[in-house]
Amino acid sequence: MGYDAEATRRRIFQAATAEFAARGLAGARIDRIATEARANKQAIYLYFGGKEKLFGAVVRAKMAEIGNASDIDPDGLADSVGRLFDWYREHPELVRLLLWEALETSGQVQGEAERREEFRRKAARFTEHGGGPTDPDRTRAVQDLMFTVFGLIAWNFAVPQLRRVILDEEDDAATFARRRASVMEAARVLARSHGFG
Repeated sequence: MGYDAEATRRRIFQAATAEFAARGLAGARIDRIATEARANKQAIYLYFGGKEKLFGAVVRAKMAEIGNASDIDPDGLADSVGRLFDWYREHPELVRLLLWEALETSGQVQGEAERREEFRRKAARFTEHGGGPTDPDRTRAVQDLMFTVFGLIAWNFAVPQLRRVILDEEDDAATFARRRASVMEAARVLARSHGFG
């Protein structure tokens, strides 16, 4: 059986995702990623160009993954929010990666222009819903709504210790179901206050 470059890339990527989510960019070690991926360090540099580029590739891929997994449906905002909540619960590494990115990168992050364009497309779909002309104020209202709703969802997973302390509850299915319903209802209220729904 010959060398499978694509399988090696996937193993490196999976190992890097776990390493960066746990330790951030500064704390991550290429040696640990290589060991976990059953690859050599040279393969990491060959395929990804170094630790910083690998970190950027991991964050971009996780952002694309959530973008592909769920979209915000203007006709079913609360249901869309519920699906996003579920995705974040199953993939808490994205929140950790974004927090590390905010803490450890300065200036423009890798792939920022592409991410911005993706969110513009999402906002445009929401803004254009219902027909009629759009204006900058409506676009800004959609962008504000999206950012706020993403924050409502992600905060549940960004600071689990604070969630447990404030809510005085353990991390069990009932707590997550209640939090999910609460975030969905908050999204409904926010959408109405922004003139949607």
